[in-house]
Amino acid sequence: MTTRQYLGSGWDSDAWLVDGTWVERTARRLDVEPWLRTETTLLPWLAPQLPLEVPTPVVVRESPLTVRHRLVPGRPFRPDDDGRGLGAFLAALHTVDLDAAVARGLPPPGRTSAMRDAAFDRFAGEVVPRLPRGRRSWLADRLDELRAAPASVVVHGDLSAEHVLVDGGRIYGVIDWGDARAGDPAKDLVWPLLQAGPDVAADLHTHADVTSELAHRAQAWLDVAPCYAVTHGLDTGDDELVRAAVSWFPAR
Repeated sequence: MTTRQYLGSGWDSDAWLVDGTWVERTARRLDVEPWLRTETTLLPWLAPQLPLEVPTPVVVRESPLTVRHRLVPGRPFRPDDDGRGLGAFLAALHTVDLDAAVARGLPPPGRTSAMRDAAFDRFAGEVVPRLPRGRRSWLADRLDELRAAPASVVVHGDLSAEHVLVDGGRIYGVIDWGDARAGDPAKDLVWPLLQAGPDVAADLHTHADVTSELAHRAQAWLDVAPCYAVTHGLDTGDDELVRAAVSWFPAR
């Protein structure tokens, strides 16, 4: 008998654990389906080039589009975990062949820049005015700075403790690739460098080329991160999320 355990919903998909072995994800919106399909061509190609485990999904149902991959074992990263491994992972990810990744469906630099401009236009018009007057110019300056950031490497796009899995006492896998694209390598440094703790940051400096310019842009990406939650709350009518996300901006 097949068993199905509901794992929860993200912004883009619903997930189930099937027979304790397989993760199935179904798009929550039609506009998400093309990316789920892209994962089935991109991630199996990318996985052998990376030193940590990543999902390798296949399509199992067309209507609604559902993809399945073997469960990546582990639990979310905790501050007291051994932080080694993520630096080598990012060094490998950021040096894969970008053109080959784009040929397998990765959003290319031009699309990334267009999506960034559209998002930042929204942030300027709908998020900046919600901040106290003394902080509006600070956020506007951050957005202007990041508009010019490169889109030059393959990025995961949403590295966080929830998406970095620990198994057997070490970092084992990286999941949730829904924001992967050609992007700014600094965006993948936000959590490891600024939020995950000194051991992860030290591992990053050992295995990846973290320049002062990259570190500066990582801080800028962290500063503007609540904008994404604000606009998501506006799109879904979640007034509580909007109010909370506005409060997440650092005091300046």
